[in-house]
Amino acid sequence: MDISSIDKTEIDKFKNLAKEWWKHDGKFKTLHKFNPIRLEYIINTIKDHYAIDQKNKLPLRGLSVLDIGCGGGLMSEPLARLGAEVTGIDALEKNCITAKIHAEENNLDINYLNTTVENLNKNKKYDVILNLEVIEHVNNPKNFIKECSGLVSDNGIMFIATINKSIFSLIFAKFMAEYVLGFLPKGTHDWNKFLTPEDIYSFFIQNNFDVISNTGVNYNPLRDEWFMSKRMDANFIVSGKKN
Repeated sequence: MDISSIDKTEIDKFKNLAKEWWKHDGKFKTLHKFNPIRLEYIINTIKDHYAIDQKNKLPLRGLSVLDIGCGGGLMSEPLARLGAEVTGIDALEKNCITAKIHAEENNLDINYLNTTVENLNKNKKYDVILNLEVIEHVNNPKNFIKECSGLVSDNGIMFIATINKSIFSLIFAKFMAEYVLGFLPKGTHDWNKFLTPEDIYSFFIQNNFDVISNTGVNYNPLRDEWFMSKRMDANFIVSGKKN
């Protein structure tokens, strides 16, 4: 994606969008509070899986990472800073452009592509795939995970994060988050597309993966903070290793 051919006025517009994506008190502030918890789980799982020295300042050096549905690069950038070779893909061109601009402003070399999993070169394999809060927005989750699985290298790992299809999530992750707390725009999620942890385990097994671990990611409204826990009736993450 070459942004040099885009009109300067458009570039300025995307720069403003990039600033919005990375503004900690802006419309993506929930993601900024949410991300450190996801990152902690993801980085620790990668270190454990690849037996990486905990003291290594660039623990992901030499690992290729694919960030599916990368948005403004909120997950891609921290992993690139830790040494990973990161490719971020998004179906929305404006997300890719804003992410690329922000990465360049911070001297980070991240390969952002305006494309989908289905259109990626299947000959290219990745050591780590991030599939975070994407699966609940696709039409055919089973086929989607099959496509993603074909991009994981042998012994590589994939992280799938989504929202459990439970009464709790209907009340808190859908109604409260969108209509009361304003964490997300109204209509962001369709509860009928939510999946259970058992659904995710099944997708992994069907595609020759072993489940490594899982965690719930929960919100404490009194402290206004997110935390990991065993409770997985709303947001959760599952990691799997390809055999």
